Amino acid sequence: MKSDVEELMPRLLPVESCDTEEYNSTEPPRNPQEYLRQVQREASLCPDVVVAQIDPKKLKKKQSVNVSITGCLAAPQGFSPSLKWQQQQVSKFSEVRQPKMEDEDGWKRFCLGENVCLDIQLKEDDNVNPGLDYIKTGFPPFLSIVSKLNQSTISAVLEYLINWFEERDFVPQLGRWLYALLACLEKPLLPEAHSLIRQLARRCSAVRANLESKDDERLSALNLMICIVAR
Repeated sequence: MKSDVEELMPRLLPVESCDTEEYNSTEPPRNPQEYLRQVQREASLCPDVVVAQIDPKKLKKKQSVNVSITGCLAAPQGFSPSLKWQQQQVSKFSEVRQPKMEDEDGWKRFCLGENVCLDIQLKEDDNVNPGLDYIKTGFPPFLSIVSKLNQSTISAVLEYLINWFEERDFVPQLGRWLYALLACLEKPLLPEAHSLIRQLARRCSAVRANLESKDDERLSALNLMICIVAR
């Protein structure tokens, strides 16, 4: 009967079976047959499964990746940016990268922006022309972003935003992200997702009950959230 090793790795060369314990490995092989027996004995001493000893702390450290730009033309005199400018741009680029799933504060800033999360009062000029500073105003839920989120991340971000909404007022950025995340939830919903969307509907109804006018711009968005959950 063939061994498990032979089933996975069939023999390529015929080797007569021998007692590997009686084989004297201190002497060099005198012929091809003894050499193959020596290889056979060394293989029998190897464990079936080998587990690598990896320190997970080393994998968590930030890793730098240097990409070669060989072939790029050198900037003409005066066209090259200063080192300070380059460092500032790299720092900003690092800030706008998508947060990890467990980074609650990072996701709040990513979706809602620093102005909302830090309760920064905007000047009148900023309200007129806020520009495209997504760090301050929050990233819109672009299809290129939400389509790459798995269900675990969608549920986590939804929970972060709903918990934030429990203690704060409704803002347009929040409505856009809640709508996009709800659209990405797959059915059948998990019990945790059921609880979250019910919590969202209750909070929306509470905010709606405190509106002073039916012309309030938040009313339509609040009704939409309640309708999606209820229907």
